[in-house]
Amino acid sequence: MNAPWNPARAAVREPFVAFVCDETTAEALRPIAVEMGWPAEKVNKGGLRNAVQSLSVSASPQILFVDLSESGDPLNDINALAEVCEPGTVVIAAGQVNDVRLYRDLVASGIQDYLLKPLNPDMLRDAFAHAQTILNAPKVAEATVEHPHCAAAVIGTRGGAGASTIATSLAWLMSEKRGRTTALLDLDVHFGTGALALDLEPGRGLTDAIENPSRIDGLFIERAMVRASEKLAVLSAEAPINSPVLSDGSAFYQLQEEMRSAFECTVVDLPRAMLVQYPHLMSDIQVVVVVTELTLAAARDSIRILSWLKSNAPQAQVLVVASRVPQSGTLEISKKDFEGSIERKIDLVVPYDHKLAATAAKLGKTMADAGKGSKTVAPIAALVDRVVGASEAAEDAGPSAGKAKPKGSSLMSKFDLKSVMSKRTKK
Repeated sequence: MNAPWNPARAAVREPFVAFVCDETTAEALRPIAVEMGWPAEKVNKGGLRNAVQSLSVSASPQILFVDLSESGDPLNDINALAEVCEPGTVVIAAGQVNDVRLYRDLVASGIQDYLLKPLNPDMLRDAFAHAQTILNAPKVAEATVEHPHCAAAVIGTRGGAGASTIATSLAWLMSEKRGRTTALLDLDVHFGTGALALDLEPGRGLTDAIENPSRIDGLFIERAMVRASEKLAVLSAEAPINSPVLSDGSAFYQLQEEMRSAFECTVVDLPRAMLVQYPHLMSDIQVVVVVTELTLAAARDSIRILSWLKSNAPQAQVLVVASRVPQSGTLEISKKDFEGSIERKIDLVVPYDHKLAATAAKLGKTMADAGKGSKTVAPIAALVDRVVGASEAAEDAGPSAGKAKPKGSSLMSKFDLKSVMSKRTKK
């Protein structure tokens, strides 16, 4: 499962080991083990507790059978087993509790199958045959990738600018319309909405990764990420707000590395504060989508973020997206004046559709999914083309990441030139 890989022990891994709680289960297992070509003495007594103790000091087998009959808390006990199981171990569990929710939770935690006791020979043969098929199947990292990996980060200049909305829609469109396996990594550990926007429970995958970076590997990614569809998976969190998450950023970087191996596209919903805390997260990002509103505060922060990206992520192509732009009424800052302040063009404008936003939230869908054909979704679809195109031509020079305002200039003066000129004339 997820214990750190030990190359020295890999060569001596047994094909099969079982830990059962009673003689009846042992008697059911032994003849099937012999049929599969495994020694009957590999069926041990002691259940899950003995499995954890034994595997903490010995190599994990390729196929592990554990009996949960004596376990008072199967989910926590399976997590303890994951701490001592090396990557590549296929775990089959058995128990007496007939509960669909327990089955789903156990499978989500990393086991391959859960069998209900009493066991019968056909049930065991099918489970072991499936386990061997998984062991012999090509690994995800070995699969042929037709496209270069696309790594995009979405950053909001201000809270509420719509960065998470853009990120989830971008990931959904990449998977559904482009047909690429896509990972959505929501790094707002306490208040992330990546899973919420897709009507999913975020799980503990992200917080587990932060607490135990050494556990992060391909199997951890497979277990921890929540599937939104066949080609889209999400890693998000809702960590308790009374428990600060302490990290040096290594876990976030490792997650990006593993996702690069397992998926064709990665979309990172990156809170702006993390640029300051963990600048190394941008080292492999090909495209940065800066999402902003057309306000004075957003203009100021856009200038600062664009300047930071120019210095710290020169390899990335930067796209500026104006989001939540009212379709009628007066803007705080016009598009032309905003572009003048940040000294570059806005690449795409996403009009705000209150009715579509409410519908998407009620349905538990992304804006792109809920508003197919909408004027609001069209620019996001165009953004997908820009992001994918930039990743496929990563060696080409991207557009300027923006320039910081000249020293001594006033941001406000760029929006009120007539007033400034009038005062000068009077003088």
